[in-house]
Amino acid sequence: MDAVVVREFGPAENMHLESVADPSPGPGAVRVAVESAGVHVVDTRIRTGRPIGPFPVPELPYIPGREVVGAVDSVGASGDQHLLGRRVAVSLGNANGGYATLAVAPAAHLHVIDPTLDAATAATMVGTGRTAVGLLHLAAVTADDTVLITAAAGGIGTLVVQRLHDVGAHVVALAGGPEKTELVRKLGADLAVDYRDPGWDAQVRSAGLRPTVLLDGVGGAPGRRAVALLAPGARLLSYGNVAGDLGLSDADLVDRRVMTVSALGPGGGFTPANIFRWADEALESATRGQLRASVTRFPLAEAATAHARLEDRSTTGKVVLDVD
Repeated sequence: MDAVVVREFGPAENMHLESVADPSPGPGAVRVAVESAGVHVVDTRIRTGRPIGPFPVPELPYIPGREVVGAVDSVGASGDQHLLGRRVAVSLGNANGGYATLAVAPAAHLHVIDPTLDAATAATMVGTGRTAVGLLHLAAVTADDTVLITAAAGGIGTLVVQRLHDVGAHVVALAGGPEKTELVRKLGADLAVDYRDPGWDAQVRSAGLRPTVLLDGVGGAPGRRAVALLAPGARLLSYGNVAGDLGLSDADLVDRRVMTVSALGPGGGFTPANIFRWADEALESATRGQLRASVTRFPLAEAATAHARLEDRSTTGKVVLDVD
C-alpha cells in the first residue's frame, strides 16, 4: 500500500510517501480502504516527537493520522462479516496509521455512514466535528448568550459558528485575515473580527458587546485579551493553546467572576461514551445537511505541505487528505 511515513521526528519535510506492506486486521479489528484522512493539529505535534494530552509519542518509523473514512475490505478473526463493504468513519484514538491507502481500526470504534456522505466531510465530523458538538453541549449555549470564539476559521471553529447561529446566540468570531473573517461571517457570525488588528478587542468593546461565553482554542495573549472582554458570570471553555498557556490562575478568574468549564478530558465530559455519541451526532447532522464542513484538501502525496500549511495557519476549516 501507499503510506506517508515518518522515520525521524522533526519538521513536516520528514514525511514521505512510501510503498509499504499491507496491514492485516487482528481479532476485533477491521481494515479500511481509505478514501479520506483527516489532518489534526495533534498530528503535527506528534510528528515533532512531543506528546500532547493523552497521545503518546509513537515508535519510529510510523504512519501519522488518526481520522479515516472508507470502506471495510477485511475483518479480523471471528469478526462481523456484515461489515465488509460498509462505508465507515473512524477515529483511531491513540493509534496512528491514517495517512495511507489502507488502515486498521477497532471494529467497536466504527461509525457506519451514509453511502452518499462526502468522504472529506465525514473525515471532518468523526474527530473535529465531535469536539465541536461536545463543546456546545458542555457550554449549554442559548439564544440569550453572546459567544466569543477564537480560531473561528479553523476546523472546530467553522462548525461551532454554524451551530451557534442555529441556536440563535449572538456570535463574535475571531479569525486571522480578511479571507477568514469573510468565511466566518458567511457561516453566521454576527461580528467577525481580525485578531491580527492590534486593536481587535477595542472593536468588540465599541460594539457594546460583553460575551457571556468564551470558547478559546488559542490560549496565550489572545486568550487573555478575550477573557478580559467577558461579562461577569461568563463561562470559559478552553480547548486549545496553540499560542501558549492561558496563564490565568483560578484566583484571576474568580476576580473576573468567570466560571470555567473543563472542556477536554473525561473530567470535562469527554468520556469515551460521549465522544462516540457526539461523533454520531456530527455525522448525522452532516448527512442531513444541518452541519457543513469547510475543508482544505490536499492529495495524500502532499501530506508534508498540509502539515506546513496547518502550522503556519494559512488554511481554513478542516485539513483533509484525499487518498482515493
